[in-house]
Amino acid sequence: MTLNCNGKLIDLTSPKVMGILNVTPNSFYDGGKHVEAKAILNQVEKMLSEGATFIDVGGYSSKPNAEEVSEKEELQRILPVVQNISKVFPNAVISIDTFRSKVAQAAIENGVAIINDISAGNLDVKMMETVGQLKVPYIMMHMKGTPQTMQSLAQYENIVKEMLFYFSEKIALARSFGINDLILDPGFGFAKTVDQNFEVLNKLDLFQITVLPILAGLSRKSMIYKTLDTSAEFALNGTTSLNTISLLKGAKILRVHDVKEAVECVQLFNKLNY
Repeated sequence: MTLNCNGKLIDLTSPKVMGILNVTPNSFYDGGKHVEAKAILNQVEKMLSEGATFIDVGGYSSKPNAEEVSEKEELQRILPVVQNISKVFPNAVISIDTFRSKVAQAAIENGVAIINDISAGNLDVKMMETVGQLKVPYIMMHMKGTPQTMQSLAQYENIVKEMLFYFSEKIALARSFGINDLILDPGFGFAKTVDQNFEVLNKLDLFQITVLPILAGLSRKSMIYKTLDTSAEFALNGTTSLNTISLLKGAKILRVHDVKEAVECVQLFNKLNY
């Protein structure tokens, strides 16, 4: 439960919070909010001051039916951002949300410490090899298809059993490339219906059989606001509720838009002396 992030050891015995920084114009909740350099740095400062351990930078929206973004454009979006964050906040632990190995390598060369791949290598066959060579932690998410096709692929006979088999294969492949630090993300909202998302959350503790840290990315997602008949804008209370449940089910990292509230969840959870 310890991650080596550019020589900085992060102990996950106590759960940690990952703040989301989307530098895209079309992300489902905060698209277009953090494009200018000043706004980006202000948001990073806010998240770090509120207790974020990680800052997750994304330049490609992975919402359902998101528009394709070229590798060149993704690099143009993220490289100046991670360079600025590394310069202004040298102690920040940055992850890059990408499924492209070239973007991952360029990001690591510019101060990033973690690769967060929604496809677990499915969308770029060179990704795991690259991560193994870079010797950085790797977040592997469960998803079928692509952001453009995943909504049509939510068919399972036994979703948790199939996900565990998926991760067992991915873990073995990652180990074969020499990747030491692995984190599993069940991929809430990715190729899953609302009911399937809640089934995975209810059985999240079963993923501890992998003996790897689990990342829960529930923040303001449609499983929350569709259930509550509201919108992403008004889904913070629901997010807090499900973040708490995910901690009780064994999650070690909460990936969120709202850091302060997630950190408070962790603080209260820790009082249970788990």
